[in-house]
Amino acid sequence: MTEIRPQAAQERFLASPADIVIYGGAAGGGKTWSLLVEPVRHINNPAFRAVLFRRAYPQIINPGGMHDEAQKLYPLLGGSATQPSSGITWTFPSGAVVRFAHLQHDKSVYDWQGAQIPLIGFDELTHFSEAQFWYMLSRNRSLSGVRPYVRATTNPEPNWVARLLDWWIGEDGYAIPERGGHIRWFVRFGGELVWADSPDELTSKYRGVEPKSLTFIPARLEDNRVLMDRDPGYLANLLALPLVERERLLGGNWKIQPSGGKVFNRGWFEIVAPQDVPRGGVECRFWDLAATEKKLKGNDPDFSAGVKVRKVEDRYYVMDCIAVQAGPAEVDRLIISTALRDSEQARRSGTRYMVRWETEPGSAGKRETSRLVKMLDGYDAKGERPTGDKLTRAKALSAQSEQGFVLLVAGAWNEGWLTHMHHQPDWDHDDIMDASSGAYNALVNPGAESGFVDWYGEAPEPVEIEPVRADDEIADMLARYEAEIDG
Repeated sequence: MTEIRPQAAQERFLASPADIVIYGGAAGGGKTWSLLVEPVRHINNPAFRAVLFRRAYPQIINPGGMHDEAQKLYPLLGGSATQPSSGITWTFPSGAVVRFAHLQHDKSVYDWQGAQIPLIGFDELTHFSEAQFWYMLSRNRSLSGVRPYVRATTNPEPNWVARLLDWWIGEDGYAIPERGGHIRWFVRFGGELVWADSPDELTSKYRGVEPKSLTFIPARLEDNRVLMDRDPGYLANLLALPLVERERLLGGNWKIQPSGGKVFNRGWFEIVAPQDVPRGGVECRFWDLAATEKKLKGNDPDFSAGVKVRKVEDRYYVMDCIAVQAGPAEVDRLIISTALRDSEQARRSGTRYMVRWETEPGSAGKRETSRLVKMLDGYDAKGERPTGDKLTRAKALSAQSEQGFVLLVAGAWNEGWLTHMHHQPDWDHDDIMDASSGAYNALVNPGAESGFVDWYGEAPEPVEIEPVRADDEIADMLARYEAEIDG
């Protein structure tokens, strides 16, 4: 006989009588499993219905996600699943139904107009908008004999959920242990939530309005001994996260946000002499290109920044940084001259060299990438499509930097690079950070169409070459490019 038993923190979540219970904090607290267990108490009621939401459908069916976990649990109780296009429905022998659905857009809530849902669950509540949560609360009603209630799980995020849980969270961003599980009551008056420690305090003042009860149960990784025993490496994975993500997902900090010194910290970077950089490996010069040049004294457009990073085994060496506020023609000349210089240095050190830049979405971005590829004829040159916002793209580089795997090669540009990176994302400009993370990501995830995969790990032997006359070659490359365009 299979025994299903919640752990201590999960039991607190499942035992709470509050109308709304939010269970969350650190990753790995067994939150999704707890949400799946909650409807089980009602599966012998043929009129019972529950809907458990994720923001997007792929989150339901991802490996290890809600559907995978349900397949381990619900068949033991006689549940069988069907998978319509809008979600997954589990039906139990009594006729009780648990449905997995998504609310990808704010307007998706209107698909539920007229619905009566005794139990509404939100997995990763911070992924949903505040408007979605409060609207779906209006669908939380019941003729099944089950008192309507809401259950939600979440990881920390400094958004509307953190504001809703403000009483349970300290000034430092961490949950206040003695307040965990304490039930409070609220009504909405004048568009704002009014809180009290008992319903009577509210009903005496706001007649005709029924107070709702809410509580917060903090979750920690150490609460989930099953996960810790089965996957002892999970803690190491969380420890390897960048500082901000680590504080949220391991520490359970609700208020920490990216700010100067937290995304990148100048103290993380060792500066090494050029002669101490290993030969071989692969280099990427990544360009983050601005649209306009600086024309007036008070004018402060974005920079065109090019950062070169060399990867040798598990170390990343930031070799050089260029940042200018210049017009398109001057930037074109800079890109070509830099590629010429970089490639010569790469050949001398037996290093493979490539040039990358960010391709903007739309036809204009495609045309610009096509133009740059033609201009850089003869180089491993390619535009990269960005995924996620700028800070998301910088997370991997941030994590490697904090662990000491990213080093700076001594140069006059070091102080400017360190100052810029340390102050992200507080500064107005983020071009150098974008170019740095672009170079790192290109080295970690090389695209097959660039030809990089074919030779990776097989850098050519160092060779001695004659110095080139850079000005003549730049002029020749530009002339060939302009002739192609004119033709």
